[in-house]
Amino acid sequence: MTEAALILKDALGAFRPRYALVLGSGLGGLTDALVDTKSFAFAELPGFPAGGVSGHEGRLVAGMLAGTPVIMLSGRVHYYEQGDAAAMRLPLETLAALGIEGLILTNAAGSLREDMPPGSVMLISDHINYSGMNPLIGEPSDRRFTGMSQAYDIELADRMRQAAADLDIDLAEGVYMWFSGPSFETPAEIRMARILGADAVGMSTVPEVILARFLGLKVAAASVITNFGAGMSDGELGHDETKNMAPVGGRKLAAIVKRMIGGGKP
Repeated sequence: MTEAALILKDALGAFRPRYALVLGSGLGGLTDALVDTKSFAFAELPGFPAGGVSGHEGRLVAGMLAGTPVIMLSGRVHYYEQGDAAAMRLPLETLAALGIEGLILTNAAGSLREDMPPGSVMLISDHINYSGMNPLIGEPSDRRFTGMSQAYDIELADRMRQAAADLDIDLAEGVYMWFSGPSFETPAEIRMARILGADAVGMSTVPEVILARFLGLKVAAASVITNFGAGMSDGELGHDETKNMAPVGGRKLAAIVKRMIGGGKP
C-alpha cells in the first residue's frame, strides 16, 4: 500500500470510495457536485506528481455524489510535462489500495467527425496509442504483459449510455487516439488519424487506462469535445480554446456521471 493511501485511509476514516474519477482540462468544476467533502492538495500526498498545466488544479477530493462515496482527482500529469508515461502510476495505485470498484477517466479532446462538434461528449469505446510510449516499460514482473482487448469495461459503458439516455443527452461513441503533445496535431496528422479509425484525439488518458488495467481496475472513459482537429475549421488551435469550451460539454458529462454513479438519484 502506498504511503499516500495510508494517509488517506487515516484521514477519511470509515469513508470507502466506490468510484474514482480523473478530471481533464477545464473539468475540475465536477467537484462542485460533491457534498461532505474532504480535500487534499497533491503536494500533501507523498509521491503524487505536481502538474504544471493551467486548467488542472492538482487536488484529490473525497465526498458523496448522489449518495455514493467517490474520489475525484482534479487534474492529472501528462506524458508531455516530463516525458514520463507512468507519471500517474502512484495516484492510481493509491486509488486501487483504497478499494475503488471502478475508475472513470475524463479528458478534453479534438473531434475528427463533423457530427461531433465542440460541446459534445464522446464515450471512448477503444483507443489507439499513437505516442508509442507505454507506462509499463520498465515494470519487471510478467504482469507488464497486460491484455488490452477489453480495456474499457462493458458494464460501466452500458451504465453511462443508459444515464445519458435517461437525461436525453446525446452521447457519441468512438475511438480516442493518444498523441504525446504538447503541440497540437498538424492537418496531415489529423487526416492520418481519421484514416486509421480515430474519432477524437488528445494528449492523455491512454497511459492511465493501461495502468488501471495493470492494477485490475474496471475502466470507463469519456471525452468532452472542445474543438475540431487541425485543418477541419478556420483558425489555429490553442489551449485557451480547450479551457473555454470544456465547461460546455463538461456540464453534460457531469450530469451523466452523477446519474450513472447515483443509480438514478437526483
